[in-house]
Amino acid sequence: MMPTERRESEQAGSDLMLASNAEREMAVQRLQVAFAEHRLDDDEFGQRVRGALSARTTAELAGLTAGTGRWSVPRRFFSVVYKGDGLLDIRAAELTSADTTIVAVSYKSRTEIVLPPGVRVELGGTGVSAAGETRAELVSAGAPVMRVKGVAYKGTIEVRTG
Repeated sequence: MMPTERRESEQAGSDLMLASNAEREMAVQRLQVAFAEHRLDDDEFGQRVRGALSARTTAELAGLTAGTGRWSVPRRFFSVVYKGDGLLDIRAAELTSADTTIVAVSYKSRTEIVLPPGVRVELGGTGVSAAGETRAELVSAGAPVMRVKGVAYKGTIEVRTG
């Protein structure tokens, strides 16, 4: 078998890989974000979610989430986590403003917020802390500013850059 044939065969095999429940759930979450950002209308959203929940292969899931684009973080974003764990990962998102504010509420919960590298981080509120190292000295003067303001009642809000 020639190397190109082997790669094509491996690609075909990976397209037929069975999808896990976790992969289906991630696809539905991506579709929900696309719907919330008005990139999908009601009918298309419903069709794609039904397709994601019944998809057998990862290739089917990839087709359903194709064309939904990157998540655009609005200038002001609100997050509420109630009695659970929450993850807000915006490393691959598109910032729509050079000055973004995330307001987070964590009620009897743990919320983790992962910001893109190279942003200036400003924290405020009750129960909001920086997780891991902060490298403010590596951030340029013109870097985008990410303000995280929050309230954690019997919980935590941890912010880190990744």
